[in-house]
Amino acid sequence: MSEYRGRFAPSPTGPLHLGSLFTAVASYLHARQQNGKWLVRIEDLDPPREVPGASDDILRTLERFGLYWDESVIYQSHHHSYYLEAIEQLRQQHKLFWCRCSRKELESFAAYPGHCHRYDSDRPDSAIRVRTDQQIIQFDDLLQGCGRWSLTEQGGDFVIRRRDGLFAYQLAVCVDDHAQHINTIVRGIDLYDSTCKQIYLQQRLNYRTPIYAHLPVLVNHTGQKLSKQTFARPVNDLEPRNCLLWVLKALGLTPDPSMDLNDMLAWATKQFDIHALYGQKQLLAPEFSE
Repeated sequence: MSEYRGRFAPSPTGPLHLGSLFTAVASYLHARQQNGKWLVRIEDLDPPREVPGASDDILRTLERFGLYWDESVIYQSHHHSYYLEAIEQLRQQHKLFWCRCSRKELESFAAYPGHCHRYDSDRPDSAIRVRTDQQIIQFDDLLQGCGRWSLTEQGGDFVIRRRDGLFAYQLAVCVDDHAQHINTIVRGIDLYDSTCKQIYLQQRLNYRTPIYAHLPVLVNHTGQKLSKQTFARPVNDLEPRNCLLWVLKALGLTPDPSMDLNDMLAWATKQFDIHALYGQKQLLAPEFSE
């Protein structure tokens, strides 16, 4: 494989919480172990959900933890022309159609029923969907093993541009991973089911498919994933060294608690074994102590 290029790609919908820091640290350690590049991309595709100042806050938090990226930060909001080029490439392959179906109209269907397949040119107030043609996608994940999906069973023809004109995550993430030459993606298993859609787009756009490693998600004592919705603690108001100790404990590492933050990161880079997480889909988050 060419030089390792990984990334951490948060959405600016609020401060980093303990669950997202877990992903950031794991992806950072894996990149550093391979003497590779670790990049940061801000996925600011959905302005109605964004919190003012969150992007800068996330970057300051990463720096506070010693998680320094290797190249300029990329913002998806600056890449609309890239997404339009990809859409045009798919249109020329006759892989797109324009859809005016509402969520309510589709809620009783397990997969998109094809109501709008005949619309192959732009229509006002329409989403753009990509034809999946009952494709089967298979890939081998570093942590979750071999997976095989029928795109029909994963919802069928999926949206790549929304009715409100905003670009969908599935398209943008593929285009940007390709543009940044990302070849290894370490992220949470909550995005695992999206991978088959992204690989399908990669194949249609003639992009190379990265290596994937889907980390188990951290859950609280009630089994809920640590997230903003479950009120996971933001890390920007917590002591960085204690937070890093907590994350490393969640990753199965036990550094000397007397280490300072930089020494702890250096130690963890040597000790971290991502394969120790093989097959795990959930990890109980350790108790956090100040």
